[in-house]
Amino acid sequence: MVTVINAEGLLLGRMASMVAKRLLNGEDIAIINAEKTIISGRQKEIMEKYDQKRKRGSTEFGPYYPRRPDHILKRTIRGMLPYRTSRGEDALRRVKVYVGVPGELYGTDAEILADAHMDNKLNNPRYTTLGAVSTFLGAKY
Repeated sequence: MVTVINAEGLLLGRMASMVAKRLLNGEDIAIINAEKTIISGRQKEIMEKYDQKRKRGSTEFGPYYPRRPDHILKRTIRGMLPYRTSRGEDALRRVKVYVGVPGELYGTDAEILADAHMDNKLNNPRYTTLGAVSTFLGAKY
């Protein structure tokens, strides 16, 4: 059975680390509303950081960094997994990330990770969404 997690209002790093632990334990996870994930900090600094990641490397050799919010979220989760081992590869295959809510998951009960929610951990009102970062990078989703 697939666990559905609603990423709306969740902090990117905290959610990714929790999901990575659950994936390593053998759980199948689907994440919806990836574009509404929150990144804390000043918007200008966040945009510069992701723009630098995107421009790093060359078009021939990489490293390649995604533009779409679902791909950025999956890449963040990949960074918290030992993805070069067979255990990490299997864990990464068990996660599916979606922009919005796909038809097959519409109406299902989505879990909200309380420990990763913005209201509990973040006193600073400065933040931006993953969708805004993706739009800045040139994504058309």
